[in-house]
Amino acid sequence: MKTLQQLLDSKKYKEVISIAKDRPVFDALVILAEYKIGALLVIDGEKLVGIFSERDYAREVILKGRSSKTTQVSEVMTDKVLSAKPSDNVEHAMSLMSEKRIRHLPVVDNEKVLGMLSIGDLVKETMAYQQELIKQLESYIKS
Repeated sequence: MKTLQQLLDSKKYKEVISIAKDRPVFDALVILAEYKIGALLVIDGEKLVGIFSERDYAREVILKGRSSKTTQVSEVMTDKVLSAKPSDNVEHAMSLMSEKRIRHLPVVDNEKVLGMLSIGDLVKETMAYQQELIKQLESYIKS
């Protein structure tokens, strides 16, 4: 099974897509829409300080009647962030995400943020891995 670094290397966008914690939520929404993603890493300098997701927007801005143009990302982001190492494998990451009920997992190496993977990224890779395994087993059985 692939490592998380291998998955990051195969992603469409190689750069770390993030936002500063002092930016308005509106700016975060623009980035989410531009990249067609559901969450952003929140960075302060070089340090990962949170994740801002569509859920955060719905729960902390919309439902509370706040303005996305005057509310800062730091006010509504999820600040307790779990992360994984680039050497971790997909199975480990899926297990962690399922157990903790999260949809996005930053990949961090020695406090350097390398990127983020979604549960969809991991499911897609798991399905590809299983399909390849089935092909190998069928080939073995036929020979």
